[in-house]
Amino acid sequence: MSGGSRPAAAAESLHDLVVVGSGAAGMACAIVAHELGLQPVVLEKAPWFGGSTALSGGATWIPNNPHQVAAGRAESRAAVLAYLRGETGNRGSEAHWEAFLDKGPEMVAFLEARSELKFSVRPVAPDYHSDREGAGLGWRVLDPLDYDGRRLGADFDRLRPPVPEFTILGGMMVGRQDLPHLFAMTRSLRSARHVAGILARHLADRLGHRRGTRLVMGNAMAARLGHSLLARGIPLELETAAVELLVEQGRVAGVVAERQGRRRLFRARRGVVLAGGGIPHAPGLAGQIAPHRDLRGHWSMSPAHNSGDSVGLAAPLGGHLLESNSDNGFWTPVSLLPQPGGGVRPFPHLFLDRAKPGVVAVDRSGRRFVNEAASYHDFVRGLLGRDGGRGSEPPVWLVADHRAIRRYGLGAVRPFLAALGRHLRSGYLKRADTPEALAAALGIDAGGLRETLAAFNRDAAAGEDRAFGKGSTAYNRYLGDPENRPNPCLRPLDRPPFYAIQLHPGDIGASMGLETDPQARVLDGEGRPIPGLYACGNDANSIMAGAYPGAGITLGPALTFGYIAARQLAGDGG
Repeated sequence: MSGGSRPAAAAESLHDLVVVGSGAAGMACAIVAHELGLQPVVLEKAPWFGGSTALSGGATWIPNNPHQVAAGRAESRAAVLAYLRGETGNRGSEAHWEAFLDKGPEMVAFLEARSELKFSVRPVAPDYHSDREGAGLGWRVLDPLDYDGRRLGADFDRLRPPVPEFTILGGMMVGRQDLPHLFAMTRSLRSARHVAGILARHLADRLGHRRGTRLVMGNAMAARLGHSLLARGIPLELETAAVELLVEQGRVAGVVAERQGRRRLFRARRGVVLAGGGIPHAPGLAGQIAPHRDLRGHWSMSPAHNSGDSVGLAAPLGGHLLESNSDNGFWTPVSLLPQPGGGVRPFPHLFLDRAKPGVVAVDRSGRRFVNEAASYHDFVRGLLGRDGGRGSEPPVWLVADHRAIRRYGLGAVRPFLAALGRHLRSGYLKRADTPEALAAALGIDAGGLRETLAAFNRDAAAGEDRAFGKGSTAYNRYLGDPENRPNPCLRPLDRPPFYAIQLHPGDIGASMGLETDPQARVLDGEGRPIPGLYACGNDANSIMAGAYPGAGITLGPALTFGYIAARQLAGDGG
């Protein structure tokens, strides 16, 4: 819409800026803008706020963040830049990295001082390619502090709930700090007490809530930002889909949105910020995001509402997707969990099972194809034959012995005393008493599997995986079992029965998004900023150019460029 024409709308309201999307990027932008004296409004087409953030692990990658500096662990910018150059080759934008490294620590200090968002730092958290020049072994990754959802009051039910399979006992969330206690609760009194405490809290919660109110990871981040938003009286319009941009005198001046069939014009004195979660479910873009989809299948963990609507708003003005990334998605292997009412739900295999001792991945030939302890992104790249693996045609399987599945679980199968029966009955989990019988159940080559396990078991006993280097890097070992010696990622698969779960390529979001400049302004086809239009989060192309350097490389830039956009709109510089 251009030339100052006005849409037919049932109602109209005036704001300084309109933010489309209520994930971390959008809410942070609105909160910062409010703190700088502006009047924002947030539009969200889903019935909940929180976006992809609420489903995520909440990790936030900010090199030289205030917690790192306060601990005396400041590092050289040159090292971080060297790492990013090694990760992205010639695809990355140094100007975007400089803006991110300049403003990321500033964003953390601002939001911690002036909002409910608070972080802890991970002293040990290796970057995903920890053997690469400039990689960090810790301190770059922040986690949101746990949050008491009861503080949201009635708005607790408006927060997007986590993935059900990431909860236990009817909605009890389990955070990273809880996992060591869960794995050790039968061997440690301290761990048993920790688990008993969170269980008691959850049981009390269920007396008055549909799920647990002890919020962790990305759900805690979304709750903290949502509380900050609502406490300031910033309007949050749920089930309100942006359908068109208003352009007046060559500048984006508002958004036409629709709710329950009625349209409303949200005028913006300063501009519009697109932060709608990106394009993983955008109609017509499936093949562009994941070219392997037709051959191998593909499943996205991103919310179905992330269908590219907000990105599409920019197209009539020249906004366009950047097509130079190494990969257009943030990949993860997924298994397909049958649902009681029919159908399946994808379950991401991020970091809980693949790197553990007694676990391997094989294809239909019965042979391994990748380092199982590689990052989720790299695992899929290896499956596809892109990097770090020989490539495989589907199906592929994650295989474990009885000791491994009982200690660590496998996919959605819980460890310890959790019943295996329903997963065996549904076909999600396969079991057999011998490798040959398991191969027959999976329809894969029995001789190949037998030879693979024999070779792997010899290497595992010696503590060195000569085939793919499982457990050979600091990142691999970080995800293993520290009690397992000599290599925390290696132990023979020799305790029957044997189990397997089928894996498929998937994603946790699209890395391909709108081309922006370092000030978060959307660019047109000639590389010129579109006046009054900004993008951040997954609506903007990833500054990692399709690479996946470490935990939190989506949320770190999302928060930072939301912060930058708000400062630009406030005339305060970015």
